[in-house]
Amino acid sequence: MNEPITVVMVDDHALMREGLREILEVHSDIVVVGQAGDAPGAIATVGRLRPRVVLLDVEIPGGDVTDTIERIHSISPRSAVVILSMYDGPLLLQRLISQGIRGYLLKSASSQELVAAVRSAAVDDGRVVLSVSARSLAHAPGSNAGALSPREIDVLELAAQAYSNSQIASRLHLTEATIKRHLSNVFAKLGAVSRIDAVNKALAAALISGNRPNGDERA
Repeated sequence: MNEPITVVMVDDHALMREGLREILEVHSDIVVVGQAGDAPGAIATVGRLRPRVVLLDVEIPGGDVTDTIERIHSISPRSAVVILSMYDGPLLLQRLISQGIRGYLLKSASSQELVAAVRSAAVDDGRVVLSVSARSLAHAPGSNAGALSPREIDVLELAAQAYSNSQIASRLHLTEATIKRHLSNVFAKLGAVSRIDAVNKALAAALISGNRPNGDERA
């Protein structure tokens, strides 16, 4: 008989955690082994118990969710992270998928969807389970509409550093027309209306760093 799927739940609402426990432990192949109410507690609990699945509230207090995911993966690489969220934002979804989450469920998801996501995450096959709106799904990585390509990120990083199109083209060894095409694609994917709007949206979603170069690098 296979070992049960071990789960750690991370949410700052005790009632939410108890409700999730009741949903999951109806099933004999799933056992909740730990709970935490904030990011430091989550990291400590995961480090101690090394669960197969971590159910993580996207708004967990005590640290940015991306930092928490990174630390969970560092201390327990085998633990798969499934995000629970009240928010259905395509940029946030793209950001978290790029960090290797194995699921993203809205808290309005059904109990069947939750159980299916936990079981899927426990299988190490690289699949990501999403329970989101069609809008967010259209902008998830792997769709033509949403994921920024590595080259588009390169272009946007330089645009954030106030380089002109001709300067970006020179640094990336591309034509200026190609840079304009990349920026046009970025605007469409991010729903941006201008260069500044695209940069601000990418910075907010942590898709780029926006670090400025030294003054002598822009000649």
